[in-house]
Amino acid sequence: MLTIRCLVEDTASPSQPFKAEHGVSFHVEAPAGQVLFDTGASGAVLLHNADLLGIDLAAVDALAISHAHDDHTGGLRRFMDRARPDLPLYASPDLFRPRYTRRSGKRKSIGLPYSRSELEARLYLCLTPDPVEMLHGVWTTGEIMHRRFFEGRSPSHHVLVNGHRLADPYRDDLSLVLEADGGLVVVCGCCHAGLLNTLDQVRHLFAGEIVAVLGGTHLVSADDDMLAQAVDALREEYGSPMLYVNHCTGQKSTAALAAAFGDRVQPCPAGTTLTF
Repeated sequence: MLTIRCLVEDTASPSQPFKAEHGVSFHVEAPAGQVLFDTGASGAVLLHNADLLGIDLAAVDALAISHAHDDHTGGLRRFMDRARPDLPLYASPDLFRPRYTRRSGKRKSIGLPYSRSELEARLYLCLTPDPVEMLHGVWTTGEIMHRRFFEGRSPSHHVLVNGHRLADPYRDDLSLVLEADGGLVVVCGCCHAGLLNTLDQVRHLFAGEIVAVLGGTHLVSADDDMLAQAVDALREEYGSPMLYVNHCTGQKSTAALAAAFGDRVQPCPAGTTLTF
């Protein structure tokens, strides 16, 4: 059995005093061990909600980072204070590239808020563009190489190359693939590489039906044609998997998915516990 708990998200479950912040973190408990996927923005919310759920972060066997943005990596230092020494960190080799956005006409750094040396002092870095089995049945997608469909882009996100501002290629974007008894569960951070591109890669690399998709899908930036394309693909190509979407999916897109798939679309605020 797999148990997935949402530790950090933009909203929080009202049933208990969970905290919310703009960011994402999931805790995965599999038969082979425990994985933390992203750390949220501050670390304070991560630790508070983990304690509330009775999760011992010192027992985590591996850490995976979906991409470098600080709403997914800002809690790393607070997590490392609890994590065991030399915990493996799985991420893209592009993790340390500086990343920026423009707000009110000014450049703002939104990339990883820690240096490589800071992380190497506490963690064992496993940086590869390839899919990796972190624990038995718990994989990263690796870099989303083929992007035939629309991406989850923000027009202000950029990198600097030789002093020139270029659109962020989002090469660091990855998701998790969990092998459950009934099929594959895909856990997304933001899907900047594109939800359909991510699912397309999963379908070609892994055996089994995709039965559920969790997390941020960055459909917040999708127009009506893109949303229609996503709905059609989810229905026709993937058999209408369960959708526990949150974070950067956006209210409009979540409503469109719910209109298309009914109760197969469920909220996933901080404090959510799912079993497969």
